[in-house]
Amino acid sequence: MTRSQTAGRRRSGRARGAALLVLVTGAAVLTSVAPVTSAAPAAPAAPAAPAVDLRGTDADAAPLRLVTLAGPGLAGTAPERRAGAAARLRAAQDRTLRGLGAPEPVYRWSTALNGYAVRLDADQAARLGARPSVVSVEDDAVRPLAADDRPPAPGSPSTARRGGAGVVVGVVDSGVDPDARVLADGGVGPGGRAADFTGPCAAGAGWGTDTCGDKLVGARWFVAGFGRDRLASSATLSARDDAGHGTGVASIAAGNADVTVGDRGDLGTYAGVAPQARVAAYKACWTAPDPAHDGCATSDLVSAVDLATADGVDVLSVAVGGPSRLDTLDRALLGAAEADVVVVTAAGNDAASSWAAHAAPWALTVGAHTTPVRRGRLVLPGGPTLSGAMAVRRTLDDVPVVAGSRVAAPGARRTDARLCRPGSLDAARAAGAVVVCDRGRVSRLEKSAEVDRAGGVAMVLANRRGAALSLDLHRVPVLHLAAAEADRLRAVLRERPRPRARLEPDRTDGVAPRPAGFSATGDPAAGVVAPTLLGPGTGVLGAVPPGPEGPGWRSFTGTSAATAVLAGAAARVRAARPGWTADEVRSALTTTALPLDGSPGALREGAGRVRAGRATSPGLVYPLPAAELRRYLDGARPPVATNTASVLLRGGPAQVTRRVRNVTGTALYFSSAAEGFRRHAVSVRPAALRLAPGETASFTVRVSAAYVGGGAGRAAVDSGTVTWRGADGSRVRIPVVVSR
Repeated sequence: MTRSQTAGRRRSGRARGAALLVLVTGAAVLTSVAPVTSAAPAAPAAPAAPAVDLRGTDADAAPLRLVTLAGPGLAGTAPERRAGAAARLRAAQDRTLRGLGAPEPVYRWSTALNGYAVRLDADQAARLGARPSVVSVEDDAVRPLAADDRPPAPGSPSTARRGGAGVVVGVVDSGVDPDARVLADGGVGPGGRAADFTGPCAAGAGWGTDTCGDKLVGARWFVAGFGRDRLASSATLSARDDAGHGTGVASIAAGNADVTVGDRGDLGTYAGVAPQARVAAYKACWTAPDPAHDGCATSDLVSAVDLATADGVDVLSVAVGGPSRLDTLDRALLGAAEADVVVVTAAGNDAASSWAAHAAPWALTVGAHTTPVRRGRLVLPGGPTLSGAMAVRRTLDDVPVVAGSRVAAPGARRTDARLCRPGSLDAARAAGAVVVCDRGRVSRLEKSAEVDRAGGVAMVLANRRGAALSLDLHRVPVLHLAAAEADRLRAVLRERPRPRARLEPDRTDGVAPRPAGFSATGDPAAGVVAPTLLGPGTGVLGAVPPGPEGPGWRSFTGTSAATAVLAGAAARVRAARPGWTADEVRSALTTTALPLDGSPGALREGAGRVRAGRATSPGLVYPLPAAELRRYLDGARPPVATNTASVLLRGGPAQVTRRVRNVTGTALYFSSAAEGFRRHAVSVRPAALRLAPGETASFTVRVSAAYVGGGAGRAAVDSGTVTWRGADGSRVRIPVVVSR
């Protein structure tokens, strides 16, 4: 049997069902999802449970606790033992609850995880946690999406036209907008719905069972943990996106190709990273009356991961933060990896925390790097040329430029017209002109909408001191000038109130990518190098549900945007290499990443920035079977001995062994190099390998010189790379961190 056939059997034999999702408060349905081999009917409807704050502030309700039992879920159960496994897991869960006086669990998990969510008081939780078969009892909590509120600065939309065909990307997030053009049917290639996917299209408010199609192939929603009574009045009890984040992630990862951006198409056409991939939405993140309380309850996230695994997604995007330790969600993500799902998670946006979330060998933990800023300029003949941020790529030639204060509508105050407040501009004088609007008081989008209403052809947004440049997606072309450039323009307009000028795109800023300032930094005391690698994370263009001020597009900043890019990259690799398993895809994406200029260090950049095009031909992969991942979690295998595509040595052995496999289909020589270390002498033995197609070999990384120099903590951390160069031109790099 070929490796491709073996991988195909593994994927088709995923543990699907018996997820036993019980009493989903938001859906008010008691659901028992049977394995695909069973004809068992769904359980009857049950009355909704009373919704309470998951933090237990209701005096009559105990807090919701997340309970994990020993051993894997169905995904980690050997195929020969799966017969009756669902019933055994349910019985084991029931045994742990006997004698506690606890209510029926809110959720039960059995595919990616063996556990449940149940309301327990402190005494019940302590008694349950003391039982030998219980691994952990964790309080439920709301965690934020990994988006950042810093001003956006979008780069160009993706130009991909193909990639990801036949792959289903599961997006655990705030839902999706099923009406978004980037998620419309068509363009996914032959074959219709991905053959291995079995998930439903769950109905809800504004969402019918027929809402899904060939592109958006499935949808579920989970609100029992967050609580209905904590939702904003505008929240929709269905998989429909209320926040825009989930639609953005789905569009960045797998949005259709050749979709026009903006009302006039000024930004060109759009495509996600894997435009032919399908999307399955798992809504587990919600809006609250106070936006500060928006987020995702861990119990809802775990339930989404459990059923996404049962449904048969190929790639799973989870763009939420997390704690420094491995928690219930991370354990569920291991179950997804055991089902041969490529798990992609966000490292988080708190660089000051000194740790990356989801630092585990079964996930691609994604940090963010900066992206080039799209720029434009206003050329004033006989005057200065002013440069700023501008998303639009078309040129407006020989157009008049006028200050908003000079074209105030009859009865409007000049101070309002200077700010381009709604209704403040005179269409008779602003029509056909580039209108200069000062920043402040009203939103940037409201300003450009007023210019558009008055017939202006473009807007110059003049910054105030100390404000950053932003690039929103406006109804008219907008050039955003820094305060100093804005002052120069005002000086011109005082002398020439209506000069004619040319507004044109400038070349892209040539500043090299660097780790984004908000992106979480890895911990030298962790078990693995995290973040694993970086993706574009500043101003990544994506779709959102259309609103009164915007055309249905937005630029996204944060490690969530980078996670979406990596999810799309993983889908591209899965489609191009259908015989590869999830660990091979993770390895290929990691080892073909490109280090950033300036050597920021592996704890900032991991392996470097993703290069999806290179990942389909890595030459070598670092195989990491699911059984080895389970031993890592259980502590039966030291982290340093786990065959990750990275090395973290700290206070222990001075050497570590790794295994590589030739995936080129040709017998090749590979030579090694250890580079970039400043405080240690690092070598590789053997220095060269000759591998037949599919052959595996081991090598040892040795650290032969101790740390030299003063300092402590991070100052004592040294990092570099070990690279294998193949005779076919392939380069396979892994980061190595030495902490003494």
